[in-house]
Amino acid sequence: MGALRIASIGTGIIVDWFLESVVDVDGLEYVGAYSRTLDRARAWGEPRGARLFFDSLDDLAACPDIDAVYVASPNALHIPYAKKMLSAGKHVLSEKPLASNVREATEAFAVAREHGVVLMEAMRNIHGAGFDVIRTAVPQLGEVRSATLRFAKVSSRVPALMEGRMTNAFDPCMAGGAIMDIGVYCIAPMVALWGRPRRIAAMGTTFDVSTIGGDTTYPLVELAGEALCDYGDFVVNLSWGKVSDNHISSQIQGTQATLLIDSIAVPRTIELVRPVQQEGYGSGEGEAEHLDVAVERGQLTEELRDFVAMCRGDQNGGRLADHYGQISLATLEVMDEIRAQLGVRFPADDREA
Repeated sequence: MGALRIASIGTGIIVDWFLESVVDVDGLEYVGAYSRTLDRARAWGEPRGARLFFDSLDDLAACPDIDAVYVASPNALHIPYAKKMLSAGKHVLSEKPLASNVREATEAFAVAREHGVVLMEAMRNIHGAGFDVIRTAVPQLGEVRSATLRFAKVSSRVPALMEGRMTNAFDPCMAGGAIMDIGVYCIAPMVALWGRPRRIAAMGTTFDVSTIGGDTTYPLVELAGEALCDYGDFVVNLSWGKVSDNHISSQIQGTQATLLIDSIAVPRTIELVRPVQQEGYGSGEGEAEHLDVAVERGQLTEELRDFVAMCRGDQNGGRLADHYGQISLATLEVMDEIRAQLGVRFPADDREA
């Protein structure tokens, strides 16, 4: 099988990260760029190695010289664009979040199966070496009793929002908000480790975009949130946001040890802390063991290798496609429930199947 020829939809910084990783992945070749104007597609894509340029999604879908498409459009457009490409027989790697809700994603996976192609969510932190270290270390913790997965950083779009200007990042009609962009980095690893929680209790900070000219039918966007996820024997605390910075590590606490994770979004420094026995009362003293993480040059390298394996259709690729597809669907179920508790709705929630 020759190299998988892939084109990109989108021109943001995440696409540059994608291209930095493509060069390190055997069997993957970047060939095409789409933008809303042909001049923009050429001006952006040509210096980055593209040789095919598109301002029409129909033309991109019909091009016989492209095998796969990387979708990095605004959130609400991920599934419409993906379904068009899947229906034309193209494999699709879609940026996170895969969809606005779980129903959209379920429909898109059905299209992929119908046409014999792959749909994968580009959820980088569960494909990387750091998450492999976490997953391997969890059994060493004994019985898990508590976990806190945290990720928050101030968005560069916050000043515009506070000044009364709408951006896609905070537009409910574009499936914007903190949980879609930031919270998903906490939810996907939780689901990958322990599956769907039994119950969820969520709270968050919302903003009424109708006060700055947003759609009055979908007025609330969520800026930050917390959720307690009940797994019966333990609870996972999720914390995320786009209006403040988190500087506390994530951790998974067990009866025999605790795992400290510097950043759940991009795990690089991970420590296994075992308690130290002592007389009298202590303060949770422990001995820390540093767990090595093999750091790739490109931020998306591992997920791209998995995507290529899926598209090749070998036995391992089929297993990966099923595994990561189930994680994507369960992650969206959790996100849908949290949004429902916060009163945040998107247009996709009201569309008929």
